[in-house]
Amino acid sequence: MGMNKYDRLLHILNLLRTHKNLNAQRLAKECGVTERSIYRDIISLSEMNVPIYYDRGYKLASDNFLPPLNFTFEEYHLLKIALEASPLVKTNLYNETYKSVMAKIENCLSERVMKEKKFTPETTYVTIAVDDEQEKGERFYSQIEKAITTMTTLYLKYNSVKSGITERKVDPYFIIFRGHAFYFVGYCHLRDEFRTFRINRVMEIIPTDEVFIKKENISPHTYFEGSWSVYSGSPVTVEVKFKGAAAKVILSSRHHQDEKIEIIDDNTLKYSVVTRGIEEIQRWIVGFGAQAEVLVPQELKDNLNNLGKYLCEQYNQD
Repeated sequence: MGMNKYDRLLHILNLLRTHKNLNAQRLAKECGVTERSIYRDIISLSEMNVPIYYDRGYKLASDNFLPPLNFTFEEYHLLKIALEASPLVKTNLYNETYKSVMAKIENCLSERVMKEKKFTPETTYVTIAVDDEQEKGERFYSQIEKAITTMTTLYLKYNSVKSGITERKVDPYFIIFRGHAFYFVGYCHLRDEFRTFRINRVMEIIPTDEVFIKKENISPHTYFEGSWSVYSGSPVTVEVKFKGAAAKVILSSRHHQDEKIEIIDDNTLKYSVVTRGIEEIQRWIVGFGAQAEVLVPQELKDNLNNLGKYLCEQYNQD
């Protein structure tokens, strides 16, 4: 019988820290579950901001996650949630062990984290749903993993949002979880450039006999630098004035690693960021409605102006 999910998540984290080149098959064997369970576990860990990617085995993008000492508050809270969620801590056999483990963890906390710990919110456990499209894509994971490891070109039938259904050859470089979905990055022979493919939009995969040599040093650590989420493009400076509730939302959390915020008054702020392409950030800005005003670039202002005209025509009908 396989271990409990939350115990398994901690076990997977430890395996990734101490072993190299573990694929889903090896992880499944170590944990006593199916490969499908491992893929869903990786989604769960990624949703908790654990930076996992695949490149000849699953790896952690940062060596600073869950260090033995000097835990951040977020790291401590993740461990606490994972341990408390396990039904093992409710048993007589492991209850005392749980208390001992928590005591050792808390003994490693800095004074600052101990102060934050006093305001820890009530723990809520969330089951991450896997939609039908994600489930359909799961059957392709092992094929893509194998092709990355053996550097084998894949023949894809792919349903692109912009281009519709296309057939192409792709040299896969790595798998990564971003924006609530799995993607793989590869060199697309059809477009003659590197592209990002959402796995649940893959309709068919046929391995070829072609072995490729990597064209560039494409790294999951740097490939998405500057992107708002997944898309790439030329770097562009975006400045937006937010007011009212939108300004409070902007101040409540971080939205991009390179963002800058300038407080104008109690109700208004200016948000600045350099991002690659404007399509994804445009969607984000639209969600704030009239409480967001784009200052630059002009292209983004024009796009929103055209969108506004379209909406007026669409909904101002007799």
